[in-house]
Amino acid sequence: MNTHQRKVLIVEDDPAIREALEEAVMQDGHAAICAADGGEAVRIFSGGAFDLVLLDIMLPVMSGYDVCRKIREKNRAVPIIMLTAKGEEIDKVLGLELGADDYVTKPFGLREILARIHAAFRRQEANAAPAPAAPTDTFYFGETLVDRKRFTASLGKESSELTPRELNLLEVFHRRKGEVLSRDLLLNEVWGIEYLGTTRTLDQHIAQVRKKVERKGTPQLIKTVHGVGYQYVG
Repeated sequence: MNTHQRKVLIVEDDPAIREALEEAVMQDGHAAICAADGGEAVRIFSGGAFDLVLLDIMLPVMSGYDVCRKIREKNRAVPIIMLTAKGEEIDKVLGLELGADDYVTKPFGLREILARIHAAFRRQEANAAPAPAAPTDTFYFGETLVDRKRFTASLGKESSELTPRELNLLEVFHRRKGEVLSRDLLLNEVWGIEYLGTTRTLDQHIAQVRKKVERKGTPQLIKTVHGVGYQYVG
């Protein structure tokens, strides 16, 4: 891991939780900057470079979803871990659609938060490491043209933006076309072996990817193999 001090933005309106997170992050060797509402979070993020954002969903002034959207407009790569007291799947799906990398449901333990942060930093470093030259900046996924540089998926006249994780998923499927890939394998490839979440996160990402590369109707490109995982059949 890099030796420079990481900078973490903590966005949480509950003072007790905010202070606990700040202390844990600083004891872990990172710099911590805190915001108590969504508007303050956007202003702080715009004024400095951050390595990771811990973002509560239920915030005054501006919701965590809106903050996530604003951050992604400025920075597509910084890891965002959303903190939520809600368990409804739609809330988690919305966060993923807006570009969140991970989410943790309250109540959570500080050790779990730190483990998620460490895993996010490792993925960040792996993504920044020099990679073998790709044969091209674009590839076809079925009829959809995927652009690695622009993070887009274009099908006919429609074009959708891809999050880094969605692009990684498409690349894994493209590279291993025809293979039945288990959920654990996909999580290891895209989230890393240290990922502590559930396979439900993967399923939600797959649902979002399908919307961007499949024509409306029954999925044709990414098949669900019940009890195992998924298969890109092209």
